[in-house]
Amino acid sequence: MSALAIDIGGTFTDIVLYDDATGRFAAHKELTTPSDPARGVVAGIAHLFAAENTDAAQVDRVVHATTLFTNALIERRGAVTGLLTTQGFRDTLEIGHERKYELYDLHLPLPQPLVRRALRQEALERLAPDGTVEIPLDAASVLAAADALVAQGVESLAICFLHAYANPAHEREAARLIAQRHPGLILSLSCDVSPQIREFDRSSTTVANAYVKPLAEKYLNRLSGDLAGIGIAAPLFMMLSNGGLTHVDEAKRVPVQLLESGPAAGALSAAFFGARSGKRDLLAFDLGGTTAKLALVHGGEPLVVHKFEAGRERRFTAGSGLPLNISTIELIEIGAGGGSIAAHDALGLLKVGPRSASSVPGPACYGRGGTEPTVTDGNLLLGYLDAETFAGGTMKLSTEAAETAVGGLAAQAGLDVPRTAAGIHAVVNETMAAAARVHVAEQGHDPRDFALLVTGGGGPLHGCELARRLGISQVICPPGAGVASALGLLLAPARVDRVATVTRRLDGLDWAALDAEYAELEAQARAVIGATLGAGAALSIRRAADLRFVGQGYELITELPAGPYGPGTEAGIREAFQAGYERVFSRRPAVAAIEIINIRVSVTGSTAEGTLDPEVPVAAEGQAATGARQARFGDSPFSAPVLDRRRLAAGSEVIGPAIIEEAMSTLLIPPGARAMVEAGGNIVIHLPETR
Repeated sequence: MSALAIDIGGTFTDIVLYDDATGRFAAHKELTTPSDPARGVVAGIAHLFAAENTDAAQVDRVVHATTLFTNALIERRGAVTGLLTTQGFRDTLEIGHERKYELYDLHLPLPQPLVRRALRQEALERLAPDGTVEIPLDAASVLAAADALVAQGVESLAICFLHAYANPAHEREAARLIAQRHPGLILSLSCDVSPQIREFDRSSTTVANAYVKPLAEKYLNRLSGDLAGIGIAAPLFMMLSNGGLTHVDEAKRVPVQLLESGPAAGALSAAFFGARSGKRDLLAFDLGGTTAKLALVHGGEPLVVHKFEAGRERRFTAGSGLPLNISTIELIEIGAGGGSIAAHDALGLLKVGPRSASSVPGPACYGRGGTEPTVTDGNLLLGYLDAETFAGGTMKLSTEAAETAVGGLAAQAGLDVPRTAAGIHAVVNETMAAAARVHVAEQGHDPRDFALLVTGGGGPLHGCELARRLGISQVICPPGAGVASALGLLLAPARVDRVATVTRRLDGLDWAALDAEYAELEAQARAVIGATLGAGAALSIRRAADLRFVGQGYELITELPAGPYGPGTEAGIREAFQAGYERVFSRRPAVAAIEIINIRVSVTGSTAEGTLDPEVPVAAEGQAATGARQARFGDSPFSAPVLDRRRLAAGSEVIGPAIIEEAMSTLLIPPGARAMVEAGGNIVIHLPETR
């Protein structure tokens, strides 16, 4: 039987067909169809099935990741959304945290709420912080607010009452009343989406979920129908931002969990292939057609955090976006991909991105109507790409169109075309390196202590130069690098994260009650895992808590033992928190009392059928060298041999400069570098020492 992985990006839709029995995988890149993403998926599957002489009956599972929902949120293309909140809290979304992310900027652009003020209504009710009722829910006010919102065209409604994390009764009763009156209205409740303390973050998360929920239901229903229409009866699993899978109904219920699904899959793939080279500390670099992503893999696992900002006004500035309480693999995303447009700014300096040609019209060399110079156009003119075999031969590139586009930029700068193309390549590399330096430093690490693992269609093209700029001496390029995120989907376990606010001091804690609260969260997570994988899944359960010293305003997430808990547990938890606190802040305050704010569980599940171990095809007979191309490395042109990766046997050594091609990506080996093909399929490039 076979598994099918689908990863929709801004430029290409990647599809991988994996054979469970042989470990062989085949891949195809289809240009994304933004107006109807499912159309590109179906076309790509049909092409892959025909090329591999397989059929839908052989597919036993489908795993999917998409940027559709995060793009809809960033580009404000979601549903007409309303908010129903407690009387007096209508403006929570605009008040936010009451602080500026740039203190001295008098013209600071602030992230605009997804729900404008006219579509925010109040209900008469009030709960105390412990969940006790201070003002009972007034049904008439709820229905009047709902009627007013529906009359204004609201399709999706977020319900977020004060302190609903402590007592969901008012939100659930309001939802019942509204569903009876307006059964077609799509509802999102904060007690379901984000049942944890802090009003603004909880409201922002619930509103974001409501904003994309109609789109998610429509798209997933459409995709499920289209897959069934071509004969695929296998279950459809969705990738979550935390690196796990869930079933379609759960994805439709809380689609905000899917916002970073594609990049999360890429980080999982990097961890898997890095382990094959004995590397557990990696920078996972994925360069696609629209964006570049960088994730840190430490100790063999990507870092998972429980906060995320969407739609930042300033890409690298914390606090400039919409805060979301979702579990996500920690990564940084840069508007620098193959389709990123190069232009001169007001000072005449060359800039690349974040504007992108995407898939429509695409880079000029695609010949689909694009006229502006992009990174892909520059790479083609530098000799890095084969115009005849790009994207596995699914499309031909036009060198003439690239020369025309880059030539216009060159004329503005008074340079020749080759130097301008080299400038585009250098600027995009430095843009990525600058972002990577900040991201790694924020995690308390030195990039020189890591290996760089490159994936995506453009990662192998830019990886060695990025590594050189970061001082990294080793680059790893896995097999199938161009579709590694799609392959990562097949490596993902099912995963559910749950959180609840408890707010109590550690000393004098009722440990039996805490254990029961953890058990309740675990039961909720087990139910979702069971609906995803069935009753036979092997489960792994991890507990954590948000802890802080009494008097502090924010918490540190701390891993906890599995339980059961008792009075003897306190010392271990206290020690773990204090050690984590000193690691982050290098000191601890003169406060002894610790309080627990939120409890968290993470449940992962897998089955024997879901345990993947893709093998690299046996090297084909024949010469690896297929020719040579004039390619520019730095300021100098070289005649670089072109090698077919499929014909490089394990143990092969390649001395740069060289160009190694496979169906979905091209790997550049710069002059002075040495590349080795490992038995596990990775190509490991050793760069000259830069420390």
